[in-house]
Amino acid sequence: MESSIALGRLDPGPATGASRLSGVEPAHERVAQRHLNGCVPLSHQVAGHKYGVDKVGILQHPDGTVLKQLQPPPRGPREMHFYSMVYADDCGDPCLLELRNHLPKYYGTWASPDNPNDLYLKLEDVTRLFQKPCIMDVKLGQRSYDPFASQEKREQQIRKYPLMEEIGFLLLGMRVYNVSSDSFDSYNQHYGRKLLKDTLKDGLAKFFFNGVALRKDAVLTSIAKVQQILRWFESQEQLCFYASSLLFVYEGQPPSAPLHSPLQDKTPAPGAGWKEGHTAEYNNNNIQEPISWDYSLDTICTNHKSLCQQQCKEQQPNYNHEAAGQVAVRTRGAETGAGSAVEVRMIDFAHVFPSDTHDQGYIYGLKHLLSVLQQLLHEPELHSSSLPH
Repeated sequence: MESSIALGRLDPGPATGASRLSGVEPAHERVAQRHLNGCVPLSHQVAGHKYGVDKVGILQHPDGTVLKQLQPPPRGPREMHFYSMVYADDCGDPCLLELRNHLPKYYGTWASPDNPNDLYLKLEDVTRLFQKPCIMDVKLGQRSYDPFASQEKREQQIRKYPLMEEIGFLLLGMRVYNVSSDSFDSYNQHYGRKLLKDTLKDGLAKFFFNGVALRKDAVLTSIAKVQQILRWFESQEQLCFYASSLLFVYEGQPPSAPLHSPLQDKTPAPGAGWKEGHTAEYNNNNIQEPISWDYSLDTICTNHKSLCQQQCKEQQPNYNHEAAGQVAVRTRGAETGAGSAVEVRMIDFAHVFPSDTHDQGYIYGLKHLLSVLQQLLHEPELHSSSLPH
């Protein structure tokens, strides 16, 4: 199964895989979606199976979490076991404890009282504090099938993207906020599979291009976060990941927007009390703000310096990660005033297996992805006409 915690209801797009996110949802659909104790289909999904279209899909819970329907065996139980192992209360494995920093938080399983046998994984919605979340789902690794896959499955996956072994990653979907039109453009897996080695950089640039400028601040912060994940992979030899993804999210709202996000007021922590039947499109705040931004090299360097200083602090033995995390939530994107709030998380773990060696396929993909992202920092000013469609 392709990744599915990456995130808008899409209008049918042209053959290129591009489409424009609709801002209006028919009333009959809104009524039909109020089911499962107030849960609704996730409104900003960019890849994977959609609820109501496929048998397995993603729901948005009223408490601000997302619900990923458990896949059929062995994939579903394997993914549930992975999350349970990493987030076990008595987990003392330093490798797994560090891995938590790169995953969505896991809150156990959930089921509707009307159908207690239909289990969902209850996970953090990584996008919930963003006003205009730009989202990209990237499948990592040189193989998108696990060692136990049938020959038919292997051939099927290779046919889907023959360049996977050479490139090491695949763009499964993107959702990009365009500041000029105040709307989201979306690109599906068909767009990603058309990217070749010589167009890959331009394809990634499309995710960081907001219709006016290339968001090099978001690129820079993304690089730092991917480097952290690479360091984790280079330090461990106990797990191998297949058909797993990285979820990229950055704030598309121009940096001149107020530092305080209204979402922080109306999106409670998981488990907080909600009135029955209350639902919200957490990530569709269409608040109009004056468009003004600064993506100059000086600003980018300032961002990078601040980020490096923060990482040095985090490596100190007495650094209080919990307290720092609380401060980060309150001031997300406000540290440098440049709007470079970014999340990069690993998602989709239906094909994770024990190992006694480095996960070379995933490491290869991370290194190639980093090299392409770093190339974007040296790009001249871009125009939409210069990017692939």
